[in-house]
Amino acid sequence: MGSVIQRIVVSSISILGAALWIADAAASSDPDPASTLRPGETVAGTADGTPLRFGRDIRPILSDRCFLCHGPDAATQMADLRLDSFEAATRVVDGLAAIVPGNPEASLLFERITAVDPHDVMPPPDSGKIAISESEAELIRRWIEEGAEYEDHWAFEPLQAPVVPLAIDDDWSRNDIDRFTMRRLRESGLEPAAEADRATLARRVHFDLTGLPPTPAELDDFLTDTSDDAYERLVDRLLTEEPYRTRLAERMATPWLDLARFADTSGIHMDAGRQIWPYRDWVLNAFRENMPFDQFTIEQLAGDLLPDPTIAQLARTRSHYLESQ
Repeated sequence: MGSVIQRIVVSSISILGAALWIADAAASSDPDPASTLRPGETVAGTADGTPLRFGRDIRPILSDRCFLCHGPDAATQMADLRLDSFEAATRVVDGLAAIVPGNPEASLLFERITAVDPHDVMPPPDSGKIAISESEAELIRRWIEEGAEYEDHWAFEPLQAPVVPLAIDDDWSRNDIDRFTMRRLRESGLEPAAEADRATLARRVHFDLTGLPPTPAELDDFLTDTSDDAYERLVDRLLTEEPYRTRLAERMATPWLDLARFADTSGIHMDAGRQIWPYRDWVLNAFRENMPFDQFTIEQLAGDLLPDPTIAQLARTRSHYLESQ
């Protein structure tokens, strides 16, 4: 668990600080575009002319407004049209195609989302979907003009090591992750904020890793430690020593248990108790022991199908029981 996670935590807190600084700067100048959006509308965040990406800029719009009737589900598909794949969206039928790469004006998709006639516009006014805004239509127009390149979902893309930005006139960055942060700041015309004081840093890392503030004694111990690696050793202690290690596991397990719909009672009308605590304890222990994520997933999805499953492995698969409640 040690040094690798330590570096991630230290750098993630730097990124968090930079992100908060960007947000504060934006709030003090131009209004946040997201604050003016209607429900379901997305932000056109690439007005600077940088190339658009399907997964980041286009798929969220199409998924929210179009995929119900023009997605992969054959039961709800209409007009024999799919927009979730390049091959289907660019298929020519009677000389026309929903998407003509490089030519938005010839693309039926762009024609229909910008139509004025309520009988032609997509999504239809009676569909219950929010109309595509001018900024979103412009994103789609630009994406088609740039070639309408599709991407697989990010979860299915192989991991690739990005090229670390060069450190040019940069005496702020302390590691490679900081350089990415610095590049994004400068692209936005910003500079990093001054480093927070040591008490603030200690509170941030305690909240981030354990969900709890440091006690006065814990804070005093850190503030009186004048060694150069005091902060790094604090992070190591929170990651590896008790009771912090268990608090970290509890903090990380909470969202997972929420998604799995864990509760000690059934809820609804009778709210009767149920003996599901072994699954909760297994999740906590998996995070405490830093179980590899592939094993974490396998044992929850199919623990009962493993060769000679243990009682513990059978308990892990009880998450399916939660989903049925």
